[in-house]
Amino acid sequence: MNDTNDQVDKSSTRTIDGRVSSAKSSKTITVVIERQEQHGLYGKLLRRSSKLHAHDEKGECHEGDLVRIAECRPLSKTKHFRVVEVLARAAE
Repeated sequence: MNDTNDQVDKSSTRTIDGRVSSAKSSKTITVVIERQEQHGLYGKLLRRSSKLHAHDEKGECHEGDLVRIAECRPLSKTKHFRVVEVLARAAE
């Protein structure tokens, strides 16, 4: 069997852009995904956010960075995303 963890078909993999809120753990970052939804009855825009844990093998992400993460197999109880690329670095 070949281990194809690094070689993933891009068309079938779900990718999400978000901001790193915590990079304190070893090889794990917390990414905040922010979105706007419209209320069903009143039409007001509501701000929603989700926190996801992602695997950062090289440890290159820091707090405030804008990153793209992709879905992968479960790596732990709460971690089932991996870092694909760092889109923008945080201002120092």
